[in-house]
Amino acid sequence: MNHSTQIHYPNLPFEWIDVGTPSEEELRELAVRFNLPQPAVLDCLQSDHLPKFEVFEEYTFVIFRMFDEHSVHHPTNFQQLTRKLAIFFNEKFLLTIHRSHTQIIQKVAEKYCGDPLVKRPFDVVCKINKNVMETFQIPLKQIDKQVDVYEQSIFLKKKVPDLLQNLYRIKRKAYLIKRLNLINKTVIEALPHNHKKSTYYSDMYDYFVGLDSLTDEIYDSINSLLNLYLAISSQKTNDVMRILTAFSAIFLPLTFVVGIYGMNFEFMPELKFTWGYPAVMLGMLGITLVIYQWFRRKGWM
Repeated sequence: MNHSTQIHYPNLPFEWIDVGTPSEEELRELAVRFNLPQPAVLDCLQSDHLPKFEVFEEYTFVIFRMFDEHSVHHPTNFQQLTRKLAIFFNEKFLLTIHRSHTQIIQKVAEKYCGDPLVKRPFDVVCKINKNVMETFQIPLKQIDKQVDVYEQSIFLKKKVPDLLQNLYRIKRKAYLIKRLNLINKTVIEALPHNHKKSTYYSDMYDYFVGLDSLTDEIYDSINSLLNLYLAISSQKTNDVMRILTAFSAIFLPLTFVVGIYGMNFEFMPELKFTWGYPAVMLGMLGITLVIYQWFRRKGWM
């Protein structure tokens, strides 16, 4: 069972408390201690919350979602792909809450605690969100490499087991990140307007634009590759059907001839003809060659 942790980060002009793996009772105590809105505090225990932004009387409440490096290999929803990070802040106080251990908080604290340029909790929130977005570079790079491998296999006609299924899986993963970026954009743009001239906000927003562009590019590449694969598969099917149709057309007149000579009539002139059998065989061969040459000229063979 995980034990909760509370860390107070010093050397800042405001109070910053980080709480990890809290219980419901501990969250209620925090709500009473800092006069936090209890419904929002209890939301921190719900793993299915998407990025959100809420303004209360004394606090601003935001939720970010970061990539979970221990996520399932083929995630199908946000909960399987990401973990949640909840933040309460105002002008003099910052509270970060997360259900499992994360290095992002420690990384930001080590870099910016004691930095004289960091004057407000909002600055730290911007840095935290930027580090949250940086975690998605890992799955995006993995997807990009997979796209290159599948693209080579398609163009070089290398057999890859379950290629179509694998393309769908990486498309689904890219789609989740794309959707998350879209939701995260609404949170970023909803952050307090009086702080948007902050260099930390600009740095965070610029990184978001780059991440969003990269995600769109990879997602479009997957769609293009998927359409290419389906087009090539369809072309292969058409080629096979064309060849089968051509052979059917060649054998159709031969079947007609065989059908005629298979009739059990008593009086058939060819039956008494000494060279009747070789003549019919040569005639059938001639018909086959004529049809074959005609198909060759048309480019159907």
